[in-house]
Amino acid sequence: MDDQVALVTGGNRGIGLAIARALAHEGASVIITGRDEEALRRATIEITRNGGTVVSHVCDIRDEDSVDELFAAVGKHFPHLDVLINNAGVVGASSHVDHMSLEAWRTVFDTNLTGAFLCTRAALPMMRRGSTIVNNVSVAATSIFPGMAAYSASKAGLLAFSNTLREEMRVRGIRVISFIPGATDTDIWKQFWKDAPREKMMSAESVADALVAALSLPANATVQDLVITPTSGAL
Repeated sequence: MDDQVALVTGGNRGIGLAIARALAHEGASVIITGRDEEALRRATIEITRNGGTVVSHVCDIRDEDSVDELFAAVGKHFPHLDVLINNAGVVGASSHVDHMSLEAWRTVFDTNLTGAFLCTRAALPMMRRGSTIVNNVSVAATSIFPGMAAYSASKAGLLAFSNTLREEMRVRGIRVISFIPGATDTDIWKQFWKDAPREKMMSAESVADALVAALSLPANATVQDLVITPTSGAL
């Protein structure tokens, strides 16, 4: 992926950081974003120490102005963008619908779905034929998890968004991948299942390697739905 430029939202931890590491290792110039400035600083130091090229920028993808500022900054560093990874997401506390607040619902949707829309819309003017957009959809888009209505609904919406975007982008030669990882060992489980069996999960590095392999396919080939699941089966 030499000479390619990739932006990873939520690239300061978890799957996003693993993807950023893997992209930098393959020679891409990487931009990572997140709301936690200190976590971004640590991630930047780590990737740079290992020989990667990385730029970090604090961004709240739920906010249109913040997203516009991000891409204005990206444009100052790079003339184009080859890969957009819409990875940033939140789960929220487990709550059945009859006890869920509107604020909690909106927080999940604003991050997982609206944030992906805002970043995609801002990125498209910088993307050329052969570029790729990846949306981290999650198996929650098609699986049932009681207490996670907002998360599952937002991810199902993101899957529909991805499918529509793919058709719209065919004429421009921009690939769209729905990235659908199963249970992965990251800190996100602390939000709703602190005792989750981590030993049955995939590593973030394995998930990132699979995605980078898909991104490395020649321009005339693609993967539409990249589903990655643990060999141990359902948790």
